[in-house]
Amino acid sequence: MKILVINYEYPPIGGGGGRVAAQVADAMARRGHEVRVQTSHVRDLPPREMSPAGVDVRRVFSFRRKADTCSVPEMAGYVVANTLPVLQAARHWRPDVMHVHFAVPTGPVAWLAHRLTGVPYVLTAHLGDVPGGAPEQTEKLFRVVKPLTRPIWNAAAGVTAVSSHVAMLAKAAYGIEPRIIFNGTEFRSKTIPADDPQEVLRLVFVGRMSVQKNPIFLARVLSTLRGQPWRAVFLGDGPLREKMEAELHRGGVMTQCEMRGWADAKTVCAALNVSDVLVMPSLSEGLPVAAIEAVSYGLAIIGSQIPGLADVLQDGVNGWALPVSDAYAWKHALLAALQDREELRRRQVASLQMARKFDLPNIIDAYEETLTIAAKSGR
Repeated sequence: MKILVINYEYPPIGGGGGRVAAQVADAMARRGHEVRVQTSHVRDLPPREMSPAGVDVRRVFSFRRKADTCSVPEMAGYVVANTLPVLQAARHWRPDVMHVHFAVPTGPVAWLAHRLTGVPYVLTAHLGDVPGGAPEQTEKLFRVVKPLTRPIWNAAAGVTAVSSHVAMLAKAAYGIEPRIIFNGTEFRSKTIPADDPQEVLRLVFVGRMSVQKNPIFLARVLSTLRGQPWRAVFLGDGPLREKMEAELHRGGVMTQCEMRGWADAKTVCAALNVSDVLVMPSLSEGLPVAAIEAVSYGLAIIGSQIPGLADVLQDGVNGWALPVSDAYAWKHALLAALQDREELRRRQVASLQMARKFDLPNIIDAYEETLTIAAKSGR
């Protein structure tokens, strides 16, 4: 097939949604499909490049200023800047199908191209593009745009969701039952991380420093564990980074923390490979790529008890699922991981076992089948 991938973020721009898009695109190219990507340009990135797998990635100026965050006006800018390039690709390159990541803001571009050219599209929902997915960030937005998004969902030749939670939200909002295709990982370790010789608990946080990811709460919890044998690596950047660092300084634990800023996939995986526990105090999630990669590396997870983590975190099995923003519960879960290494090891082993359901070849099989069915639906 000829597949046109449309996404407002694509590595090194964006977070998990962009990484998933690239992962699927590269895998499709390796399977012999011809894949082109239309996405945003930021700073010094080349306007066109070929990935090692043979994906043709094309970027146009889309008013986006930062790789790690995108404001609502910048999302609108993506729609304005990418509509014409997508239309040109649909008319002249003539793809068999478009793979569209995020109903908002990417969906309108694909919907218009479909209406004008007849090229079918598959919509993959990640979380924030579904009403109720990330209310702390998008509730006001969807009050205005939800009626406008319904045609985007209805016109899709196929709809997928990255988790059972996202699928449930899509059904509640639009009456559509997406096919659940989990985010996947191409790596699965056979062993859990080696012990630190100094018996220091190695924590890692991966994600945007935003309200959704709840980093300031985590800083306050860690401050209650001053003097305990732990170290934390933070991979990510965003509007709350300075406030988080100030909180860590105030709590006297900054010397136990390493702030590495925004990181690419290779850097994230290297950090996971030498960590014990992924900490994820998020207010909302779809199915975070960082969590899937963490279990594939044999990390236990200490995370929020939210629907978006239910597919990858089982309380008492491969980690601790805790009430959102319950500082007492979080403190005692971290102490349990510190003080009972045998129990921590048991939960890490359980993570490795859980990782099997996220093996990438099976995930790509599902996407390939969905895209093939959509392409056969015709124009």
